[in-house]
Amino acid sequence: MSQNNKLFTEFPPVNTEQWEAAINEDLKGADYDKKLVWHTLEGFNIKPYYRAEDLKDIAFINSFPGNYPFVRGNETDNNHWEIRQDIDATDAVEANRIALDAISRGAEGIGFRMKEITTPEALQTLLSGINLTQTKIHFISSRSYPALLDLFINYLAKNSIDPEKVQGSLNFDPINFLALHGKYYTTKENNLVEMVYVLNSIEKELPHFKAIAINGHTFANAGSSLVQELAFSLSSATDYLAEMTAKGIAIDNIVPKIQFSLSVGSNYFMEIAKFRAARLLWAKIVEQFKPKQSQSLKMFIHATTLHWNKTLYDAHVNLLRSTTEAMSAIIGGVDSLNVLPFDVCYKDSDDISRRLARNQQIILKEESYLDKIVDPAAGSYYLENLTQNIASAAWTLFKLVEEKGGFTETFKTGFIQDEIEKIRKKKDEEIANRRAPILGTNQYPNQNEEGLKKIQMEGDETETDTQELTPYRKLEIYRAADAFEDLRLLTEMSVEAGNPRPKVFLFTMGNLAMRKARAGFASNLFGVAGYQIIDNPGFETIDDGLDAVQKSGAEIVVICSSDEEYPELASAIAKSIKETDPDKIIILAGYPKEIIDSLKAAGVDDFIHIRTNALEFLKQIQEKLGIIE
Repeated sequence: MSQNNKLFTEFPPVNTEQWEAAINEDLKGADYDKKLVWHTLEGFNIKPYYRAEDLKDIAFINSFPGNYPFVRGNETDNNHWEIRQDIDATDAVEANRIALDAISRGAEGIGFRMKEITTPEALQTLLSGINLTQTKIHFISSRSYPALLDLFINYLAKNSIDPEKVQGSLNFDPINFLALHGKYYTTKENNLVEMVYVLNSIEKELPHFKAIAINGHTFANAGSSLVQELAFSLSSATDYLAEMTAKGIAIDNIVPKIQFSLSVGSNYFMEIAKFRAARLLWAKIVEQFKPKQSQSLKMFIHATTLHWNKTLYDAHVNLLRSTTEAMSAIIGGVDSLNVLPFDVCYKDSDDISRRLARNQQIILKEESYLDKIVDPAAGSYYLENLTQNIASAAWTLFKLVEEKGGFTETFKTGFIQDEIEKIRKKKDEEIANRRAPILGTNQYPNQNEEGLKKIQMEGDETETDTQELTPYRKLEIYRAADAFEDLRLLTEMSVEAGNPRPKVFLFTMGNLAMRKARAGFASNLFGVAGYQIIDNPGFETIDDGLDAVQKSGAEIVVICSSDEEYPELASAIAKSIKETDPDKIIILAGYPKEIIDSLKAAGVDDFIHIRTNALEFLKQIQEKLGIIE
């Protein structure tokens, strides 16, 4: 018997029943489901642990990389992805400068978001100096994609560039325009005619170019769950397959020309599993159209880091968010990736922020070697089950949409918007209650930071909403931090208008541990709104504290002590303050149920605790202070 075998005989196997018995004993009667099972917004539950036996019913578990159903990626021997940098610019000269700099510093693909490239001269300026046989080019925005495609084909011919060696994509997605604007750019019929033209032209002239985009990230940036993002993306793509095959284009000429552009958020393992599930389901869908080539079952995925969770305040935290997001996308096996600059939500990116974004990918490729291993998630009990759960939930929703007539028809009826709105409301509630923390915004704010100056110096990221009446209800793109940022910006605007910054006086007294904990909680909460926090080491007597309150000039006083000491301390403090200054806002940190009424009678205006809806509470305070009218 080998040494290894001898070792393992000393550790007999433990079955699931024994694990469950040990867990229930440790729970001491607490509800197993409530304490340990994660009930996700995606509509399925995640167990606290997984074992080998949990893999037995997963059909794809024995598939290999590069093989059907492509859960493990499209390639057999590497995990190469295109390091892409998308550029927003209004001037072709500046866009070209940024592109050349990015390429010289490691970018393998460039995405141009420029609507106004409508002449050969403008395109020549945009692409000047770029080797199109080595750098992939993606056109993200255009007034007319057919016209832009013609310009590009003519540019290649004029400059004697072999189209066989040119790779890239058009972001032609009429359904996404419908979702964002509540109407078609022209008409549905015209869009389909244009799509046929673009597909045929690319098939003939640019065989390695993508013609159609599926912008699933739009759903995520409107607050959808990742299951909804996946299901609705697949549904809109299926609409295109049905329309184009009905017009006589072979399925094998359509699918290779489609690029899915999906978001990647900070739910690390979920996002890895999402991309694996996406390839599984796409292969299953395309299979129904009976392609002749197995390559047509592959899904090309471009990922872009999520805009929804990025913040104006403490913006360098966005670098941490996008790094984990990039890792999820890469481990999940995406074909190309764009990392948003950390300052994307409040100003135009600059050379530094773009370089940081690009270098996140370069480090993951050249220093972490994430391109060397295909599907490192394979075999993980947890990730394989996540992949299965996401695929199952997305497939159920996809089938429901198809039964209702497909994506376009269900969008027109409002079903898509309603489903996303349900999830969005749940997310917003968790953010408002701070159960979903946004570091630096609704939790642990940098109290010395001034967001208004950033926006005033660089320009707000949002465009003016014209409130145009449209035939269909459009999706509303927003960020998770918007509501809290608006509160803090209102405080800063009030200060800029000449009003004093609101002060919060922490009246700390009694039990050391409790007063410090509750003072920290109060400082964190009011700091979210940009108020000045006046902390104190703790007062020996009530009179000492009252004297300090009077000298501070604070509009808000937060009493911080223990529940056991509140009956004696809180009423006396509140009464004394209200007698001398009835307009002072008195808040108590905690919620001692038995004496709530007596505390209110003594002058306590409100209570803050772990269940406080921070957003609503702070709005009420802003109204009392006259910051919100």
